[in-house]
This record gives sequence, C-alpha cells and structure tokens, in this order.
Amino acid sequence: MTDSIATAGSSTADSPPIHPTKSRLAALDVLRGIAILGTLGTNIWILTNREGMVGYIHELQQSPHGWIWLERVLQQFVQGKYLGLLTVMFGIGLAIQQGSAQRAGRRWPGSYPWRAGLLLLDGLVNFLFVAEYDVLMGYAVTGLVVAFILATSERAQRRWLIAAASIHFALLTVMALGSISGQHSGSSPHKALDPNPYADGSFWDLVVFRVHNLGTFRFEPLFVFPMSIALFLTGAQLYRAGIFRPEGARIRKWLMIVGFGIAAPIDMILGVPGSGNMFVFTRYGTASFVSFGILALVAHFYLHRPEVGFVGRRLTEVGRTALSCYILQNLIASILCYGWGFGLATRVSGDAVIPFTVGIYLLTALIIVTIAHLWLRRFERGPVEWLWNLSYRALARER
Repeated sequence: MTDSIATAGSSTADSPPIHPTKSRLAALDVLRGIAILGTLGTNIWILTNREGMVGYIHELQQSPHGWIWLERVLQQFVQGKYLGLLTVMFGIGLAIQQGSAQRAGRRWPGSYPWRAGLLLLDGLVNFLFVAEYDVLMGYAVTGLVVAFILATSERAQRRWLIAAASIHFALLTVMALGSISGQHSGSSPHKALDPNPYADGSFWDLVVFRVHNLGTFRFEPLFVFPMSIALFLTGAQLYRAGIFRPEGARIRKWLMIVGFGIAAPIDMILGVPGSGNMFVFTRYGTASFVSFGILALVAHFYLHRPEVGFVGRRLTEVGRTALSCYILQNLIASILCYGWGFGLATRVSGDAVIPFTVGIYLLTALIIVTIAHLWLRRFERGPVEWLWNLSYRALARER
C-alpha cells in the first residue's frame, strides 16, 4: 500500500513479519477500497441534492413520506458505516507504521508529524476546492494525537480509549436529546439558498461559499474528534490482537455478532422512520459498531480465500490509490451534478432523484475503479500518493 488516506503513509512493506500471507494483506487493501467507495455512497446524496450539503441536512429533518422512505432506507445502509470503517483503517495504519518503526529501531512517532501535516494540507485543499464534507483534516489532527498516544503503555492507551469513548457518548446523548427537543418545539421553515452556488454558481463561487460557512461545514470533525480517537485506538488494538490472523477468529466472530446481529437492526429501526432526530445517534453511534462487523467479515473472508478474485482485485486497486480516489470521486460527481459542471442535479424531477442518485453513484464508481486499474498498470502509486510521498521524503529528509 502506498502512502494513502487509509494509512496516512503505511505500506505493505511496513506490515509485520508475522504470518505475511497474501490473503491478510489483500484484506487490508480491499477494506480500504470498500471504505472509499462506501463513503461515496453517503456523499452521493449530498452531491445530487440541488442545494448540496445545505439541502441534504434540511431533508434529514423531514418526516419520511412517499419516495423519501426508499431514500432513507438506501441512505441508512451506508450512513456512517464506511466513515467508521475508514476511521478504523486509519488506526490500523498507524499500528502498522509504529510496528515498522520499532522493527527498524526508529523512534516513534519520529517523523510522523510531517505525514500528519501533509494530510492536513491535502484536506484543506480538498475542503476548499472539492468537498465541504472533507474528512482528511480531521483525520490529520486525530492521527497526530493518536500517534503520541500509541507511544505510551498499553494501560494508558486503554484509558485514553475509554475516556474518548465516554466523552463521545456524552456528546452524542446531548446532541440527540437536543435534536428531539428541537423536533417537539418545532423548527423554522427551510429558506432556500438564494443565490444557490451549487446550482447556479461558478467553481469559485462554491469555494467562497465554503469559506463563508467554514464554521458550519467544519463542525462535524470537531464533534467527532473524541469518537475518532476512540476508533483509531480500537483499530490499532484490533490489529495487534490479530484481527487479520487465524488466532483472531473469536474476535471476528463477536464483532460480526454485535455489528450485524445487534447494531445493524437498531440502526435501521432508529434511522429510517425518524424525522432527523435519530440521525446523530445512528451516524455516530450504532453505525460504528456495524463498521466493526464489516471489518471482521472481510478479514474472515480473505483469510480463508486463496485467491482475491476479480472484485477483490478492483477493490484492492482502489485501496492502493485511496487518497487519489477519495478526492477524484467527489470531483467527478461534482462535475456531473453541480452548476459549474454539467448541472445534472438541477434537471432531475423529484420522483427521479433516487434512480438518478444511484446512477450517478454507479457511474462515478465505475470511472474511479477503471482509472485506478489503468493507472496502477503503469505506476506504483496513485498521483496524489506520489506527490504526497515525494513531499514527505523531502520534508523528513528521507531517501
């Protein structure tokens, strides 16, 4: 794996020498690919909304009726699950890098702050010019904090994990109760964007709009900061506990039971019928447990599968170019949907939003998978990964 979004700089060469099987390494890259395409499954509903993220947030507050029922079901299948998976994969990436540094006799976190700084810069560029819902900036800050936590004792790490999870649960409870209270007291009617930069504005108009609404668009990374720390640390612990190795069978079993047998039904029951008041609880609560189920299922599948297969190879290619694919998929969908591009989102009637959104997702995913495949036939790293790696080596003075 090249220096990419899911590991913030780890590589397959960094993987520990214990059980260096092809299937285990395949599971890592496949999971990164699933996480990247899964986040697109969430973001695509924002991109196909004629008022972008503003309109998407407003629709979450509406009670489901008509076609919105089907839309809610489709959204709930992906809402928060792949964000959680991507976050956990970052923690796994940090554990891989730490193990590599320790085996090489290097101090940890060593030069990792340079990696975090570059990821923060990538995120800033992505936020301004591509997507206001960027996650890279938050991951950069979280990764920097967790990198230093991983240098402490196992006991201290557990304390950090418990403290972060407890803070997040408290914030989640307050937000959920506040949302319910707001629903009972009534909310002010939605005021349509006028002018609407998503539908009528230029590329630069959207950049200015993101800057003017910086506080609103950057609230989520601040709110989920404790959750991100907890998921990073959990990912690192699961990796060290053998989630990708045969001895991790019991862990995988329980993660799948909790994720699919308990969390997934609760997530759907609370998320679909609600009028937005349970959105916070499901996206940042139950969805994370479903993410662990996905992680365990894929790890188990590829541990017992000698060949990756056609689908696995395509997902692996997306995983190896994860940072490039993450940025590019949002850019491609923006070109298709926003007014500065083809403006397709404004031309779709209300009854056609669901098939249109599904179609845009499939088209964008197909383009991304194809580009990743063709690029890796000629190059070792994705284009953004190559630039990122070059910059990192220059800053850290590594050859």
